[in-house]
Amino acid sequence: MTRKYFGTDGVRGRVGVPPITPDFVMRLGNAAGRVLAGQQGDAAPAGAARAPVQPAVVIGKDTRVSGYMLESALQAGLSAAGVDVYLCGPMPTPAVAYLARALRLSAGIVISASHNPYEDNGIKFFSGDGNKLPDAVELEIERVLDEPMVTRESAHLGRARRISDAGGRYIEFCKGTFPAERDLRGMRIVVDCAHGATYHVAGPVFHELGADVIAIGNQPDGFNINRSFGATHPAALREAVKANRAHLGIALDGDGDRLLMCDQDGTVYDGDQLLHAIVVDRHESGLLVGGVVGTLMTNLAMEHALAARDIPFVRAAVGDRYVLEQLRARGWQVGGENSGHILCLDRHTTGDGIVSALQVLAAMRRTGRSLAEVAGSLVLFPQVLINVRTADPRAFRENPAVAQAVASAGEALGARGRVLLRPSGTEPVVRVMVESDQESLSRRCAESIAEAIGKAA
Repeated sequence: MTRKYFGTDGVRGRVGVPPITPDFVMRLGNAAGRVLAGQQGDAAPAGAARAPVQPAVVIGKDTRVSGYMLESALQAGLSAAGVDVYLCGPMPTPAVAYLARALRLSAGIVISASHNPYEDNGIKFFSGDGNKLPDAVELEIERVLDEPMVTRESAHLGRARRISDAGGRYIEFCKGTFPAERDLRGMRIVVDCAHGATYHVAGPVFHELGADVIAIGNQPDGFNINRSFGATHPAALREAVKANRAHLGIALDGDGDRLLMCDQDGTVYDGDQLLHAIVVDRHESGLLVGGVVGTLMTNLAMEHALAARDIPFVRAAVGDRYVLEQLRARGWQVGGENSGHILCLDRHTTGDGIVSALQVLAAMRRTGRSLAEVAGSLVLFPQVLINVRTADPRAFRENPAVAQAVASAGEALGARGRVLLRPSGTEPVVRVMVESDQESLSRRCAESIAEAIGKAA
């Protein structure tokens, strides 16, 4: 069954343009509530007397001004379906996943468009155990969306209440993922919250573990989320680290599930390098379970570095959802993307920028090494990315000239490089990515393949 509304990470788009409109979001909440209520009713054993169980969800959001409107719409739809709603206000996406599990609720719902600008927003769901909703449940919600909206009788409408201590609960949870025998005393850390959902929780986590914290990007106004701050704009972090003579900097994105870090010299380390630091620490400590899952975009240097340590490595499709699927299927615990989504399933059920940063800091504290030493030990291969505009982004697969260009590049690169061609899912372009340990060779191969695709268009 083809998805109509849900993408790889919920429903997302420009506010005011379908599907991110108040009427659609209310119907989405109603459909989700009806599906969740049905699952709740199915939980009773066969033949048992069924006591009425009121399903309940927690709703969190980032700091976009549109969050108020969409929160009200979701609440109305869920209440009409007979679902109780717990509101926690601005909270990181991983915090909502944690709260859904900690409070034994039916689901968690996040209103966020992650690292996108404030004009966008989205809705994503977590199950009661803190995991992304299974495909089958999302498809059932889409099916119910096509039915008329239902309002239960007044005696069975859902109620709404606020969780006053949500931030404190999440701060304690994050601190609990750091080794109890260690602390961050003596460290000066800049924390960039992207004017997003972590603005009131990220700083306290590191401060309460003993660090001297300088917070930036922590003054949200509804419109400045991800603007010139955060994981997608590292310049602000570099400048703040140098200006404050900090030991390192941590940058999160608007909803707190993405991470990058920089050292005292302003060198920025991406998700591959931070994941590698976590993996090596666990491997050296004898705590690594199985292997590591990356994506098609994971730098080839990671694959070579893990192979040198005899650590298994597999690639998933781009998207933390697919990394998670591979980890679960293999019984492994650690994986991630070069964009900074890192999964440590022995610490959390989903990607969490604060928790991931704490794992890197734990590696530093255990070894006594600096960030440059633990993260910079993975020297990335140069990647060359060229976007080729074409009427049909998938037509290149059948073109002999493109196939020949790819084969020639493969021969030139050998085992020290690779080629990845991906049709864009959002615009009419083919993304040509070539990487090797020689940037000039990567660029030459990428340009040759791009030229072949352009002529075939």
